[in-house]
Amino acid sequence: MKKILYGKSHFPSMIRENGYYVDKTRYIAELENLGASVLTFLRPRRFGKSLFISMLEAYYDINTADQFNEIF
Repeated sequence: MKKILYGKSHFPSMIRENGYYVDKTRYIAELENLGASVLTFLRPRRFGKSLFISMLEAYYDINTADQFNEIF
């Protein structure tokens, strides 16, 4: 059973701890197609901005390439 890990904003540890996460990886391609040099995420507090940025970091980070299949 998935856990609700309130206040967690580190994507890889959230996946490893079997935390509940609304999958937003489909937006990565949309962000890449925008071609913008700067992106601004305007959302209310506690809406997952830091977790989304952590997911992007894990996706693009070359240092976690060996863990890619485990995380995604």
